[in-house]
Amino acid sequence: MIRNDAAIKRRKAVEFEPWLTAPKPSISVVGLGYVGAVTCGCLSELGHRIVGVDIDPEKVTSIENGQSPMHENGLETLLKRGVSARRIEATTDLGAAVAESDVTFVSVGTPTAHDGSCDLSGLVAVAKAIGTALRKKLGFHIVVLRCSVPPGTTQGVMAQRIAKWSGKSLGTDFGLAFVPEFLREGVAIADFNAPPKTVIGASDARTREVVSRIFRPIDNCPIFTEIETAEMVKYVDNVWHATKVSFANEVGRLAKSMQIDGRAVMDIFCRDTKLNLSPYYLKPGFAYGGSCLPKEVRAFAHLAAQQGVELPLVNSLAKSNEAQIDAAMSLIRASGAHRVGILGLAFKPGTDDLRESPAVEIVTRLLDCGMDIVAHDHCLSPKPCAIAAKPARPKRPRVGLSDELDARLDGMLLADPAEVVKSCDIVFVTHDLPRYRDLLGDTRKLVIDVARLMDKTSRPHSYEGIGW
Repeated sequence: MIRNDAAIKRRKAVEFEPWLTAPKPSISVVGLGYVGAVTCGCLSELGHRIVGVDIDPEKVTSIENGQSPMHENGLETLLKRGVSARRIEATTDLGAAVAESDVTFVSVGTPTAHDGSCDLSGLVAVAKAIGTALRKKLGFHIVVLRCSVPPGTTQGVMAQRIAKWSGKSLGTDFGLAFVPEFLREGVAIADFNAPPKTVIGASDARTREVVSRIFRPIDNCPIFTEIETAEMVKYVDNVWHATKVSFANEVGRLAKSMQIDGRAVMDIFCRDTKLNLSPYYLKPGFAYGGSCLPKEVRAFAHLAAQQGVELPLVNSLAKSNEAQIDAAMSLIRASGAHRVGILGLAFKPGTDDLRESPAVEIVTRLLDCGMDIVAHDHCLSPKPCAIAAKPARPKRPRVGLSDELDARLDGMLLADPAEVVKSCDIVFVTHDLPRYRDLLGDTRKLVIDVARLMDKTSRPHSYEGIGW
């Protein structure tokens, strides 16, 4: 008898991975508010059997009758269609819903207290109920969080409690994923079916595959990442939206005080998709500097003060910028180094403009601490005439090239960046240049990089940044 190892492996894979043959996993949805109810309707439309769960019997009754628990355009049509096709049912019994499904979506409320802390009591209760149900259930079960939670909640609160109450192991008996939702009330169904992005943080490969299959009809190119990163993304998205609203409102208030139409200003502002509405500047790195941003933030704030208009967001920008410089200084001082090599002195690569450069502020602070400095900048020469010959720059409130610093700077500058790296204790790099990247890839010295020249995984023990 000929042994067909390949066939045996395929058969075992099918026995171990029922997801590979099952057409659509059945899904229980815990929490029938805006997100949960929309999830029920939309996943039903994709062909999944849905069991909605809520502690509120009125919401359960609404779903069972194909009625939307809240006003959401088009939702009731989806719910009626799902109930009519017997793809949607609802219950208050979470344990029964878990037992009857392959995947559980969790969309319970996570309100904040007065101090901003997140109330996870509802999530804790759900985790206990899911764990208790899994204790009696055979097979692999997946739990997907979609509610906003502090990073670490999925792996901490959910994983630990489900494991405790089920007696089972994460990754072996059950899987966890965090998939943030980006639904706007009023157009939630349209957003579900055409998401701006689908982010999946999963505990294991099996969970990642099943969850990605569920979302594949609406997005076949999901973003796979760590669970904690996915949790953070949800917060960051909403904080950014709040920032945009506040920024536009501050512009509007100042514009109106000067008889200018703020809407017209922001309409023109939004035409620029190269800088204003783009990923440009939206990458954690170092503080801003140069001849434009610092002075115009100050000028804008001063203009508002003259007009008697409060602009809290704009007024906080300089303080936030200062905090980034403080963070860089903390990393340098914590290293215990006495001689610091700096790669990049101008406020950005490709220019010799030192006006209000945050790197120059670092130099000033390090000198005040009694540290030695060697430096290189691609656009600056160590010859005295290269700096001294420049026109005198006006004094700046926070940082500038005083005559003393201007004289000392030439003594710090070296023509070869390799000599900077060789002669220092640690390297502080502010410019993303191929020449610097090649040098720092080989050094064993600690590198504090605020330009993100390389992936931290390539230098896990001697590479630091402010935002990574």
